[in-house]
Amino acid sequence: MEQSPSLEDCLKLLKGERDEQRLAGLLLVTKFCKGDDNAALRRVYNAVGIGFLDRLLRTGMGKGTISSSGGDNRDAYLQLSVTVLAAFCRVPEIASSEDMVLKIPLILEILSKQSGSHVVEECYEFLFLVSTSCEDGVSALYKSGGLRVLASQMSTLADGSHSQELAMKLVQLMLSTVSLDIINNEYSSELSMMVAVIAREFAVLHDALKFEALHLLSAILSSKYSAPVHDTLRIMSNDIWSTYVRIGIVAILQNRVAPAEKLQALILAESVISILGERWLLGQMNLSDAKDSVPADRCLLLVLESSRVEVAVLLNELAYLKYETSNNSSSNAEIIPLKQRNLAIAFSLIEKTIKLISNVVEDEVNPIEENTLSKVISGLNETVGVVLEYLQDAKDHGQKKGDDLLASVRLIGSYLAETPLACREKVRELLEFMLSIEGEDEPRPFFSICFLLPMLCQITMEIEGCKILVSCGGQKAVVECLIKLIGPNGCMIEDKGCIFLACDTILNLLLKRDQIKFRLDESTSVHLLKALAYWTEETDESSVVMMASSICSLIFDHTSEQALLNHPNIDHSTIASLSQLIVRSLATCAQNMGDDMKSDLDLLDIVTAGYSRWSHRFPHIKAAVGRLS
Repeated sequence: MEQSPSLEDCLKLLKGERDEQRLAGLLLVTKFCKGDDNAALRRVYNAVGIGFLDRLLRTGMGKGTISSSGGDNRDAYLQLSVTVLAAFCRVPEIASSEDMVLKIPLILEILSKQSGSHVVEECYEFLFLVSTSCEDGVSALYKSGGLRVLASQMSTLADGSHSQELAMKLVQLMLSTVSLDIINNEYSSELSMMVAVIAREFAVLHDALKFEALHLLSAILSSKYSAPVHDTLRIMSNDIWSTYVRIGIVAILQNRVAPAEKLQALILAESVISILGERWLLGQMNLSDAKDSVPADRCLLLVLESSRVEVAVLLNELAYLKYETSNNSSSNAEIIPLKQRNLAIAFSLIEKTIKLISNVVEDEVNPIEENTLSKVISGLNETVGVVLEYLQDAKDHGQKKGDDLLASVRLIGSYLAETPLACREKVRELLEFMLSIEGEDEPRPFFSICFLLPMLCQITMEIEGCKILVSCGGQKAVVECLIKLIGPNGCMIEDKGCIFLACDTILNLLLKRDQIKFRLDESTSVHLLKALAYWTEETDESSVVMMASSICSLIFDHTSEQALLNHPNIDHSTIASLSQLIVRSLATCAQNMGDDMKSDLDLLDIVTAGYSRWSHRFPHIKAAVGRLS
């Protein structure tokens, strides 16, 4: 910008007494507003004064007048005032001033009414400069309904435009400044609208703004407070946003980008799957104007492969940090939790892939080609092997507590639930150790056992599997887990499937006790009987009653009523509860069982056959059953 008398002439006009002079001066100012000469901008700003700028802006908005203004000039006044204000805000001291902060509501109002106008970009420029200059700026932006205005206007902006970039940065600024809990609860609908727009930017752009979109989508969707947004997205009539996200993630994962960006893409993928389910990994991979067709399973393969790489790298780094360096290192205390969180994301995606494969294989029409399926299974086998080696390393170093170890067991459990014979020898070698693993906040093992129950239930259907479990003392772990699930001092959980898996595993062991030479010790039997009695006291569910009574019946084979009463933890009230349990189960003999109850018939056979063997040793139960007839 040329420092010539013309600037001085401009300043004289701006200091004039008449509005016409100031307007003429401002028109000249636009020649000096395009440079980075902050000194010149300060001189111009001081010369014109905030009062005239405010009147000019309000006149342009139809809320005030300046001398000689006419209705025909309103648009020109508006354009001029916003352009000059945005230029002045390039000076940090001006942008952070109270006068500029107070204009944020007016600029938002202009934005809400000027969609597609030439003044829009200057409005976004002004909002960005003021909001980033001081905390009061971003606070005013949020409190003035900035999110609502941006949500309604972003869809009107051109893909990749400077205005779109500034709008996204303003959203990111508010998300990083205001409590996400408050934002998600108050603006879930607006955030969902933004997700749809930002997802398109993420899909169609191929510059730095693509990564801005990635980070913004991750910030919105992966927050622990994002449930309201997830719920809103699930019911949106147009779900094209999910296709855009899938396309964007594939572009990130299949190209050479920084590892941190790939991790962000995985975090985003995990969030979308939590909203829409695992089948989102399979789907449309083309924009409407794309020439080349991309296979529908491309996202699945890339997410799995990238997750597998993350797992291998992170487990190697964690093992080194935990076992090869000083655990007292302050840097380790910060690095290890971060790597564990990243590992949890990769593990989650692999588990979701396992679930997807399990579900689609059962479908009549399998959407995954055999070649893809083979690649997926091969990759999963390899990763499960890597995780088992990590657990072996932990065992060798005497480490059995940690959320990373618990997450490893969960992954192994998910895979073995579908292929219980996979890695058979290694699993057998590590089974006792895996059942002993505790999460960081667990006083004793619980969740590790729950994670392995699907596999344990399956392998104990065979004698060899029962022997494997009993040989490592795993039966006691399963019983203790069941007691914790159903007992009076336990942690009742919503997933009844976990309870029945534990019951089925114990039932399998008891039914094969003679072949595997197995018996529950007295103390374990007593605690289990008490828990089963407590579990069934307040329920009318036949499946619960039949399962509990079946286990009780098999335990009664090796004890008597008197032996139980001799135990300090059993009294007559417990015997009465167990009597009522057996009576309720046998009462089903007299009922006309419908199709939905026929699954209980096998359990009923166990109870009736057992009753004939041990009833003479349980006089109270025998008397109660006698009253039934």
